[in-house]
Amino acid sequence: MSHWTSSLENVLSLLIQPLEWVMLIAVLGGGFFLFFHSRGVPLLKFKMAFQLLFQKEKNKGISRFQALSAVLAATVGLGNISGVAIAIHMGGPGVLVWMWLTALIGMVIKFYSCTLAVQLRQFENNGEPLGGPMYYMEMGIKKWGKPLAVWFSIAGLFGVLPAFTANQLTQTFINVVQPDTFFLLGAFQWKFIMGFLLSVASSFVIFGGLKSIVRVTSNLVPAMVGLYFLMGIFILFSNSEQVFPTFKLIFTEALNFKTAVTGGFWGLVILGVRRAVFSNESGVGNAPMYHGQSQSTRGTDEGLVAMLGPFFDTVLVCSITGLIVIISGAYLLPNLNGIVLTLEAFRRLFFGIGDQLLLLMVFVLTLSIL
Repeated sequence: MSHWTSSLENVLSLLIQPLEWVMLIAVLGGGFFLFFHSRGVPLLKFKMAFQLLFQKEKNKGISRFQALSAVLAATVGLGNISGVAIAIHMGGPGVLVWMWLTALIGMVIKFYSCTLAVQLRQFENNGEPLGGPMYYMEMGIKKWGKPLAVWFSIAGLFGVLPAFTANQLTQTFINVVQPDTFFLLGAFQWKFIMGFLLSVASSFVIFGGLKSIVRVTSNLVPAMVGLYFLMGIFILFSNSEQVFPTFKLIFTEALNFKTAVTGGFWGLVILGVRRAVFSNESGVGNAPMYHGQSQSTRGTDEGLVAMLGPFFDTVLVCSITGLIVIISGAYLLPNLNGIVLTLEAFRRLFFGIGDQLLLLMVFVLTLSIL
């Protein structure tokens, strides 16, 4: 099994490497184009975005707050908790700077994509809105819109597969609970059981439709993000003397042209962009699907609210994770990676029980994502 898995990883690595440059050009190139086209105006409307987030609406659909919560459920999760740890493990502390810069560009991308999702959408007979990239592609690009919408839908089926999420939760469960001490079944059997239980639990939410999903996530996600944020702030405050040196290390390593990362300096940049996109899903197309079904009648208002997603997700949550992982020194351990690395960092810095609290948060966020 391990030989087969290793072979599959090698094949996928060969396929992905040339596509990383395509992603870099598409995300950063497209993002910079939108930034200069808008003259950075969306980023200057930060205060208005927060005001719109809590503004009451009376139209059909889901609220802006629910839409943003659903998007954050899909982004503020393992991309922030384990994805950042993977990035630091592979590229060092400097990768955080490129994640932050990509997040700013991602905010502009989110603004435009979610604005279009409201301005160019369709409605069911009962008045329920239907929005997303496939709709505004078809309606906004007359000649090539339909083929692009079909291609996006097919690619999206593979892009949103929850295998990574389920695997990381299972790994968290096995490392923290150590179920073999109670019932000696083996790692594979426990992974199978966890996968089955997650499928059953997720089905109750999924069969309830999108409104069921956003109702659950709008309640659970803010609480879990708040708990994670408070834990992170407490840890950083308790280790305040190390925060400034850590930031200095991050910015110094970000411009390290002699980095040992595969591909050198540009390999480091690609790694930061890749992890930022995985973290906040800017340009992936998930966010417009949620925001396209919101109550908003003005696309720009919805775009401003959607723009907050990358800020909460990457600028705040990813930064907390990254700082904790670096301060703990756990990223220097060669045998730790992904969620296991983050668990070790929280265990070291939060009274020895940080990994257990993290398990609870990962479980709730994973259920929301699935």
